[in-house]
Amino acid sequence: MRLVRHPLGLVSGLLLAAIVLAVLLAPVLSPADPGAASLRQAFEGPAAGHPLGFDSAGRDILARILYGGQNTLGGAIIALAVGLALGVPSGLLAGYYGGWFDSAATWLVNLVMALPAMVVLLASRAILGSTVWVLMVVLGFLVAPSFFRLVRGIVAGVRGELYVDAARVAGLSDLRIVSRHVLIVVRAPIIIQVALVAGIAIGLQAGLEFLGIGSGSEPTWGAMLNEAFKNIQRAPLLMLWPGLALGLTSGALVLLAAALRDVLEDRGRSDPAPPAVPEEARDEPDAPGAAGERAGLLSVRGLAVAYGAREVVRGVDLDVREGEIVGLVGESGSGKTQTAFSVLGILPEGGRVARGSITVAGREIVGLPERAHRELRGTVIAYVPQEPMSNLDPAFTVGSQLVEPLRAKLGLGRAEARRRALDLLHQVEIADPERVFRSYPHEISGGMAQRVLIAGAMACEPRLLIADEPTTALDVRVQAEILGLLRRLQRDSGLGVLLVTHNLGVVADLCDRVAVMSEGRIVESGPVEQVLHAPREPYTRRLLAAVLDGAPAREPLEPAPDHAPDQAPDQAPDHERLEAP
Repeated sequence: MRLVRHPLGLVSGLLLAAIVLAVLLAPVLSPADPGAASLRQAFEGPAAGHPLGFDSAGRDILARILYGGQNTLGGAIIALAVGLALGVPSGLLAGYYGGWFDSAATWLVNLVMALPAMVVLLASRAILGSTVWVLMVVLGFLVAPSFFRLVRGIVAGVRGELYVDAARVAGLSDLRIVSRHVLIVVRAPIIIQVALVAGIAIGLQAGLEFLGIGSGSEPTWGAMLNEAFKNIQRAPLLMLWPGLALGLTSGALVLLAAALRDVLEDRGRSDPAPPAVPEEARDEPDAPGAAGERAGLLSVRGLAVAYGAREVVRGVDLDVREGEIVGLVGESGSGKTQTAFSVLGILPEGGRVARGSITVAGREIVGLPERAHRELRGTVIAYVPQEPMSNLDPAFTVGSQLVEPLRAKLGLGRAEARRRALDLLHQVEIADPERVFRSYPHEISGGMAQRVLIAGAMACEPRLLIADEPTTALDVRVQAEILGLLRRLQRDSGLGVLLVTHNLGVVADLCDRVAVMSEGRIVESGPVEQVLHAPREPYTRRLLAAVLDGAPAREPLEPAPDHAPDQAPDQAPDHERLEAP
């Protein structure tokens, strides 16, 4: 409907539709045989049943224009189909996964793009024959790199967005993520590219026919231009009709594509917030951790996370039991988020679990393939991220993003999933679920967005919830509301919660047990009352002093090294002051 209301889109769409419809209805609009020649009628003007007159061989011009459009547009469609089939899927794979396929595909694409298209088409004609359809298949191979480069470049920039990570954590398959959350980002550029490539295909095909390279047995607009040029001195009007058909078709394609791009992207959206920066973690000697009896819900033993040869999390032991909230606290850069991402199986590119064991609901997950991790996400383990606005896809309504995991993971029908999504919005204390369900992310507040993410995390009734700084981007009043909501949901459903935070006030208010993390190690853990009132470790005492005294916790516990240790990829500096309760 937005396209219909767009003046440029309406006019160009109607024009292109009229051209295509006229070509398809050629037998109805012009009963004359486009190949029937009558030298007696050569160069004659319009007559009854022949509104455009006759060409140099006495053939009906209108019939040849209409039937020639079938061949010309059909050839362009073949070239487009081949280019799209080769370029778009390979660009999606290369941009989303990278690796060896990206390198090999990029090398091949650069090689193909270095070839001159017209020379390749001329050589193909000599080898494969002069059939237009075969030449258009070859042209499809030649234009595929343009689709590949376009799609790959955009997807490579989108794959790191937080809403893509959120879709992974929700348990969606890579195919579903690519087809829904990634492909939609490249749809408008692809539409523009389709129009441009279609124009190029029509132009190249007409150029080949104009040079006399086509088969000559079938009417095409290029062949008609060739014939008209030969007789331009005698009947210059013959140039008008095929030239007009080519010009109108190419112009309508480009203008329609531009209008489509405008209406697809014009949602009045604000730019999404910048992605959050993962935490830094640095090399330090191993810290001893008590093994003890392993919890049935989440148990981490001896966890080490490495980037290349450098370990950034070392020897972490952690347990979360059903029905309890465990806080993982420490300064920025202590390795909290790296530990949480290890449990979720979504470490950033280059990160890996170097050693150790992680069991979720009694199942060892270290070394599991991505498919097995995906089965656990959403139904057994869920995730509430920080930066709520960046974790919602700006191209979809809130409701569609809640309904999607319900249909994909639980197999619910559309109506039942919608009802369940509205119930979830009501459970997270949203006053007007229907309005929020229909809204886009930019139309709701940050606190509302965080409630939506909590609703999405609880959608498939998980047993373990990992909340990573769920109140960081919110004001104090909304923080209190979100913490109260988490407490109520945890109490009502009996799920275990791992709360990643650097706010000791949140830990004191919400958690049953706490683990204090520093430099990639757990330095102290125990019940909240014991750790906060009688801390054993100097680092824990420093954190408490920083909160109580209001002084930044920056002084090193030990003499500073001569040079700063290497940082993990994409990690923030390790000098962020702890928030006060």
